[in-house]
Amino acid sequence: MIEGKAPSVEELRGAPRFTLLVRMAKLVVDGREYLCVLRDASATGCKVKLFHAMPQARQIELETGSGDRYPMDLMWYRDDHAGFRFHHEIDVHRLIEDNRGIYPKRQIRVRVEQKGYLYADGQTHEVTVRDISQQGACVEISHRLMLRQLIKLEMPGFPAIYAKVCWRQQPRHGLVFETGFGLDELANNIMKMHDLSLHVSGRGPGGGQMRAAS
Repeated sequence: MIEGKAPSVEELRGAPRFTLLVRMAKLVVDGREYLCVLRDASATGCKVKLFHAMPQARQIELETGSGDRYPMDLMWYRDDHAGFRFHHEIDVHRLIEDNRGIYPKRQIRVRVEQKGYLYADGQTHEVTVRDISQQGACVEISHRLMLRQLIKLEMPGFPAIYAKVCWRQQPRHGLVFETGFGLDELANNIMKMHDLSLHVSGRGPGGGQMRAAS
């Protein structure tokens, strides 16, 4: 990782640059997903805005909302921005259009495999969180939850989350949060979650009784 004065994207490559004001994306770092904002891109490289320190990495990919992934190398990192060079020239128009097909656009979901605890009707259940976004999450739980049931979810790196069950396909359940996360808040919580998962083990549930979200 190179810190200090960030060279312009043109200094890293001769391909034309396309400036993107805001385009949500993910950095996939050694298999772990982090939120970022794609700020500009060309056929050979891109610049992203980060919400936290750049994670240490052996392999890095950029993933867009369409699910396309682009392997790349870190060229520079300064403050909350980082520049990358793609391993191979890409179709930059495809990246910019970020076509998701016939389905309506939705918030980017970060795929995880995080153990946690879910509290419902005075009972505690172990769950595995499969993905999370600003407004909801998908969890796997052996217990069958009721639709529209109010629950509390605890997982490393996050404050207690209050949510309602919006769909179920046993053992998976979809949750919609009572209070959503801001983008920077979610990104930083995900960073904390990954750090704790890498360095902390054997942590039990925080416990506590169910209460309605204020």
